[in-house]
Amino acid sequence: MPNAASSVAWDDFRLIKAIAEARSLPAAAELIGLNHSTVFRRLGQIEETLGTRLFERHRSGYVPTPAGEEMAALAERLEIDIAGFTRRLVGREILPAGELRVTTNDSLLVELLTPLFATFMKQCPDIRLEVLLGNQALNLSKRDADVAIRATDSPPENLIGRRVARIGWALYGRATDFPEGAPSDQSELAGQRWISLGDQFSNFKVVQYRQKHIPADQTVYKLNTVLGLAEAVEAGIGIGFLPCFIADKRPGLARLAPPQTGYAADLWLLTHPDLRHSPRVRLFLDFMAAELTKLRPLMEGGAASREDAEAPSPAEAE
Repeated sequence: MPNAASSVAWDDFRLIKAIAEARSLPAAAELIGLNHSTVFRRLGQIEETLGTRLFERHRSGYVPTPAGEEMAALAERLEIDIAGFTRRLVGREILPAGELRVTTNDSLLVELLTPLFATFMKQCPDIRLEVLLGNQALNLSKRDADVAIRATDSPPENLIGRRVARIGWALYGRATDFPEGAPSDQSELAGQRWISLGDQFSNFKVVQYRQKHIPADQTVYKLNTVLGLAEAVEAGIGIGFLPCFIADKRPGLARLAPPQTGYAADLWLLTHPDLRHSPRVRLFLDFMAAELTKLRPLMEGGAASREDAEAPSPAEAE
């Protein structure tokens, strides 16, 4: 059917792939930036052009037929090839100009990175930044982003980058509740109300500590973002572990125990190997590495000694 095949465009493949992934027309429409009625109409046109049904309509959603599965798989391969081609072109650019997509999380952006981004953009006015927030790892192979700034001890193996610091965590409370700062006897903290990241963050060592050592009824406030932890402690809801680069800038907080090396996480600047020679990517990575290195004492918890960092936690000291 040469005439039919020749009239199927790349956008048609993208649409079929989106429906196969989302299993519903509204969700597929949101993925590719179209409205529901347009997706419905275009799906009918594609199936008419090809002379075959690409999806079975069930109550559970749109299930691809064998032909639909084959078309979605081809779209995936095309997307990977196109992304690889554009990455290689970006890697050959001569001048550091154009758009640079950076992914990070909300707490790093708000508490650490925005002033650095502002300085970078003043120094490099021909580069435009697009910042994508999220804790999940975006697919740099598909150019969802060019650079990832992540706190992790296990960066993806398909990316390259540099570790610029360790992000320290320590126990904090409201300064007015602890005017003398850290108690000399850590058992004085027993019975305190706690705030914490939720159990969905059980990969965080501070959450593992709380789950193991703090009775469930003492954890009175949980969040699904690091960004609100310091505000909760500052408001007097309870004590809790906070990243030092956030808490140590707030006079309303008192550090109740030293940072512990076991709770720290590496801060990484990451990119795809095909982009490592791109002038704008290389310029951005070099700038951020230099600036973040200057902030290491803040991120790592200041002048806490190694002996302090390895001191027992409150529960372990009881």
